[in-house]
Amino acid sequence: MKSLSQTWFADGYIDFELKKYTLLAYLQEVGKCFNENKLYPQLADVIFHFNNLVAFRENKKYLQEQFPKKLTGLQLEKLQLLYEQMIEDDELMSELEDIIQFAEAKMKRTISSGAEIYEFVENKLTIEPVGIIPLDNQEGYFMLCEGNTKNTWVYYYKMMFFEKHDEQYRTIRTEFVSEWKRSFSNSFQQIKSELIQTRKELPNPAVYSIETEYRFPLEETLLPIAKRSLARFISLQQKGNA
Repeated sequence: MKSLSQTWFADGYIDFELKKYTLLAYLQEVGKCFNENKLYPQLADVIFHFNNLVAFRENKKYLQEQFPKKLTGLQLEKLQLLYEQMIEDDELMSELEDIIQFAEAKMKRTISSGAEIYEFVENKLTIEPVGIIPLDNQEGYFMLCEGNTKNTWVYYYKMMFFEKHDEQYRTIRTEFVSEWKRSFSNSFQQIKSELIQTRKELPNPAVYSIETEYRFPLEETLLPIAKRSLARFISLQQKGNA
């Protein structure tokens, strides 16, 4: 799917009708993905563009602080010049404000649609510890299963923390390990035992199962939401043990 440029609303000729159809064509493609329950990277992309519009409208300096890795120096310089032109040009300011107001409303609806799918998938996930969880559960494995299939995707995970603007954020890094066929004799506990035997770097790992009775696109929906749900689950466990 072709995305909008990071400065799409300021690129080229600034005309409301032109930008309107550019935006609607983009959101139509996003909607097609959502209709197939494919959320990523489309949902994150729309959220980025929405935040970008809000940041530009509210404060050009905030834009630079908020997206230092997303926008190049030339792009930021262009937006800053455009912002200054807006102050001096009532007609340009009015046209841009109309574009931004229209785009924000349309993007909000799309984000809301994606959020509904996200919440539905999230609510259909069941996370359970496999065996005894060690005190240090910042690193380990999770087993992901969907629908009535016996396929079990196993991932290594590691909780990561970083600071931005004096606030600490939590993220989770994952790596695909392997795929197992689950059965009565090859249970989650048995898979955990095999992981410990074959991957000596984690002799006593935290291991979780993540299951859903529904089938969703793995890479575009199920895995991203499972990762975020597991990160929150582990965080709540830590608070409960504190």
